[in-house]
Amino acid sequence: MYFFLLSISLLDLGSISTIVPKAMANSLWDTRDISYSGCAAQLFLIVFFLSAVCSLLTVMAYDHFVAICQPLHYGTLLGSRACVHMAAAAWASGFLYAALHMANTLSLPLCQGNALGQVFCEIPQILKLSCSHTYLRELGLNVASASLLFGCFVFIVLSYVQIFRTVLRIPSEQGLHKAFSTCLPHLAVVSLFVSTAMFAYLKPPSISSPSLDLVVSVLYSVVPPALNPLIYSMRNQELKGAMCKLIGGCSSEVIK
Repeated sequence: MYFFLLSISLLDLGSISTIVPKAMANSLWDTRDISYSGCAAQLFLIVFFLSAVCSLLTVMAYDHFVAICQPLHYGTLLGSRACVHMAAAAWASGFLYAALHMANTLSLPLCQGNALGQVFCEIPQILKLSCSHTYLRELGLNVASASLLFGCFVFIVLSYVQIFRTVLRIPSEQGLHKAFSTCLPHLAVVSLFVSTAMFAYLKPPSISSPSLDLVVSVLYSVVPPALNPLIYSMRNQELKGAMCKLIGGCSSEVIK
């Protein structure tokens, strides 16, 4: 689990570094310009990092399923080599997926100018600038992407159905607490990531507005990577104690 958390942390760091520094620089210098190559790189990296995170979250759901439902087979099914292979597959799939999206999106002719109504280069905003008769292929690719995202979500949900069925049969209260403390942070991250990403790409055009698009884009691209370390770190008792001391209301047991 910690190996996968390390991979997700690196991807979250990359995602934040792709969006926030450029947005801050534009804000400080009162400009919204970005070069064509810079936009292409930003588009590729955002799609790469987010799609790789989605794949790793799915892999982590399988990791939790094996650890809780088939603990005696964990060493066989998820040894160190298997974990490395699954993480590498997640990174490779994110790379290929991002390359496909970037090549397909940037090959579209722009008929509506070159001003994006967003703080970074993302696919829905570029599609709005494309000719109406040429962007259908990318729209179809987005629908296929949403289907894959939904498939990952279904796999995660089914894994957790089996996990909770097993957890509820655990007689020990300590074992029950340990199982829930392992699964709930991951479930919270998945819910935040999938709900904001699906809303961003599948929301009906009738409710679209520049301010809403901005909020939704920040929600799925910046907020999950920023909150993931905090969510997963709350399992650490020392961090819990530090947080409790910071807010000034904590029992002595939690601080210990």
